[in-house]
Formats: sequence, structure tokens, C-alpha cells
Amino acid sequence: MKQLIARIDDDLHRRLKQCAAEQDRSLNDLVAGVLAAAVEDDAQSVRRRIDRSGLRVLPPRPVTARPRQEVLAGLEGLGTPVSDALAADRDAR
Repeated sequence: MKQLIARIDDDLHRRLKQCAAEQDRSLNDLVAGVLAAAVEDDAQSVRRRIDRSGLRVLPPRPVTARPRQEVLAGLEGLGTPVSDALAADRDAR
């Protein structure tokens, strides 16, 4: 096990000690847990941090595509203007 010495201001030390006492943990256990969480790189950890920050954006669910036959039925009777225009353009070249 390694030992880490860090310089922190008195107010942060006081708040860490208070937080550890409220959680019935040692200061060392609290700080080790916070540091471990800070370097976690699994997807769940990243999602939790994004959620806490309020930056997570969920795109809208895609609209369900209509069945092919339904789309084709809706196009009946419209003719072939696009195909005709493309053919005319090709013939002009």
C-alpha cells in the first residue's frame, strides 16, 4: 500500500473531516474513496458524472418506419416526374 501526502487548505480539511464523521468513516477511507471514484473509467461512472453535471442529452427516439408496402401504396398515382426529369437530364448530356 502506498502513502500519498497532499497539501490542502484548512477549510477543505475541515469539510472533509466533517463529511467523514457524518458518514461514520475515517478521513483516509473517505479520501481514498473519492480519489478512486475520480479515476474510474467505466461507462456507468462516466454516465453518473454526466448526469450529475446536467450535461447528458438523450436524442429523441426515432420514429418507427412505415412498412414498405404502405409507403408504396401512398405513392400510387403520383406518376414518374422525378424519374422522367433524371432521364431527360441524362439524355441532354
